[in-house]
Amino acid sequence: MQHLDLQVVERALDWTRSGETVWLCTVLATFGSSPREPGSLLVARADGHHAGSLSGGCVEENFLERLQAGAFDRSVTLLRYGDPEGGAAGARVALPCGGTLKVLVERLPADAATLDQLEVMRATLCGQHHLIRQVQLTDGQVQFLDDDGLGPRVVERGDCESVQVRIGPAARLILAGISPVSVICAEFARTLGFEVIVCDPREERLAGFSLAGIAVQPVLPSLFIATGGCHTATAVVALTHDPRIDDLAMMEAVRTPAFYIGVMGSWQTSRARAERLRRSGGLGDADIARIHMPIGLALGSKTPAEIALAVMADVVRVLRGRPRDAL
Repeated sequence: MQHLDLQVVERALDWTRSGETVWLCTVLATFGSSPREPGSLLVARADGHHAGSLSGGCVEENFLERLQAGAFDRSVTLLRYGDPEGGAAGARVALPCGGTLKVLVERLPADAATLDQLEVMRATLCGQHHLIRQVQLTDGQVQFLDDDGLGPRVVERGDCESVQVRIGPAARLILAGISPVSVICAEFARTLGFEVIVCDPREERLAGFSLAGIAVQPVLPSLFIATGGCHTATAVVALTHDPRIDDLAMMEAVRTPAFYIGVMGSWQTSRARAERLRRSGGLGDADIARIHMPIGLALGSKTPAEIALAVMADVVRVLRGRPRDAL
């Protein structure tokens, strides 16, 4: 997910500010099975220190070995892994999954131009708008173009002289309230690469909550959402069974561009909630239709961990644009 890419860009910024040349790698295309999607990023220094990933292991090892040996001194290099022919400047590394991987490697010196483009990338990943990063394959020049966020993450131009990589807000999960299910959901989401924000004003719940890498806002989820907490790559999930937390969060979430809005409860509870939201919240049929209730895939979940798994599986399904009947 793109929150991993945000970590890569922030690491690249830190190293560039320290005067280090960095190599920014972008997955351009995958063929067959691959653990990382087009647009995924890795950044490395000449000494092999790196952040992010391209394949989950084998490709990174080969790339870093060659980098430390002095390879990739050009501004732009194209690699093709898993291809028997090796590809342009490629390495004949067989991927365990049997697929092939095309990677763009950019050498970015520690100068003002590199800082500027990395700052633009960071602001885009943290913001609420989309851009296209267009890279010239002849000289490595970069141009940013406005974008609506629709379409494939990577587009290779027909003239073979440039590639376009879509950049948008990092995938975000807002958890409305702390509960046994939401704690596990937060852990799953962080592992999946989401930026996770937990909102809960209840001091007794906050006192026992502490998860590395997860932001906590000690306010009502509805207040955080109403003050700009959501963008188009945001999922809002309410898992407390407390209408004061869950219902208010739903009322605000439907007024945002969040791609997923869901609340936990049985079919009977969900019908009662829908009536409350119509009566007290003034929500219409279109608003109600946006809310996934009951939340999650119907896996027959019983335990908090199983419920959290069903929730995050459904969030990822919607994020990837997969209809339920295609599963």
